[in-house]
Amino acid sequence: MIIDKYQLRITTFEKTIDFMSIPPISVLIIGTVWPEPESTAAGQRMLQLITLFKSQGWQVVFASAANESEFMFDLQKIEVKSIAIELNNSSFDEFINNLNPTIVVFDRLVTEEQFGWRVAENCPNSLRILNTEDLHFLRNSRQEAFKKGIEVSHSLMLQNEMTMRELASIYRSDLSLIISTFEMELLTNNFKISKGLIYHLPFLLENITQATVATLPKFEERFNFVSIGNFRHEPNWNSVLHLKENIWPLIRKEIPEAQLHIYGSYVTEKAMQLHQPKEGFIIKGRVENADEAIRKAKILLAPLRFGAGIKGKLTQAMQNGTPSITTTIGAEGMADGLDWNGFIENDPKAFAEAAILLYQNSNLWKEKQIRGFEIINKNFDGHALGLQFVNKITEILSDLKSHRELNIVGQILQHQTLKSTKFMSKWIEEKNKNLKS
Repeated sequence: MIIDKYQLRITTFEKTIDFMSIPPISVLIIGTVWPEPESTAAGQRMLQLITLFKSQGWQVVFASAANESEFMFDLQKIEVKSIAIELNNSSFDEFINNLNPTIVVFDRLVTEEQFGWRVAENCPNSLRILNTEDLHFLRNSRQEAFKKGIEVSHSLMLQNEMTMRELASIYRSDLSLIISTFEMELLTNNFKISKGLIYHLPFLLENITQATVATLPKFEERFNFVSIGNFRHEPNWNSVLHLKENIWPLIRKEIPEAQLHIYGSYVTEKAMQLHQPKEGFIIKGRVENADEAIRKAKILLAPLRFGAGIKGKLTQAMQNGTPSITTTIGAEGMADGLDWNGFIENDPKAFAEAAILLYQNSNLWKEKQIRGFEIINKNFDGHALGLQFVNKITEILSDLKSHRELNIVGQILQHQTLKSTKFMSKWIEEKNKNLKS
């Protein structure tokens, strides 16, 4: 069960400094949505952060203005308080003043835009961290370029309104968490963001031991292909269409007995129309245990044509010993010099050929499986990465004033935001009051 997994992981980190000598650290996380770790990689990422903070003995409160969802994680199970907050409502000011958190984590830029100025005004000494999840402007620009049939360029990204919003949010924050090495390089090289403002923090995963490997199904015990991803996420939906129209017919022609099982939350009617059991193309929908579904398959297929960040489906495949075929965008920022645990192909024909080859060659399959274990243990070591991040937080907290003095652009933007966003929010609040009266 997912609850047990995160309860156990809280004990896997070690405290890095003696917190007895300073006041207890409290963390407020303002979520765009309530975490759904069994539905999205973003939900898994959020639970990883909460687990890390809890492991340090820090008090964690999670607040969100979103509606509760059917598959949201029960935060009470790991002793995290959940608070419902409202947009454009001064009740948040009283709430955060009473809480007075040491650290505030904004879950994606929209929460920083909505609540950042209130945090800065009411709790100016709180460390403000932006959890980007992935760079939204990069994903949006790539999607736009894909629809137009053109390459993504720096100029195209600058024309995207999301670019300016997200960069402004990064500047206004004391530290922004960037999930992939590619995105770190993009921000520092193309947009000249200071390395002092951004921090590379990929998924925090458990190392894969020989004992773990011994429990995984062997090549001969696995059957069929698998694909997984939230159907509401446009890159995932496009990937399913790409499989149905361009890739799966080529694979099925060579391996007529094979099936492709496609899992994902929030299945749409459009998606169900693609369900063709006679063609081996099977829409399974939401799965209670994604690890089990991936572990049973021989190969995971992820032909992503646009997107950003780190792909949870691919790290999950590696953890379960399932080689994958993906694209350059799918594998981006994950292997960092190591061999991929399968193949990276952008052309549909080459993608299908790689999948067929790997499906039928047990020695090659076993070799690729090992590559996945190496990537997880070297690049996603949750224990080492978590301790380094905690050290970074404590370093900034020790002299927050000096850290902010180096961010002149952020101070300017924060000043302007307090003037513009604040009064717009106040106007909306008064308008809402009048509508209710």
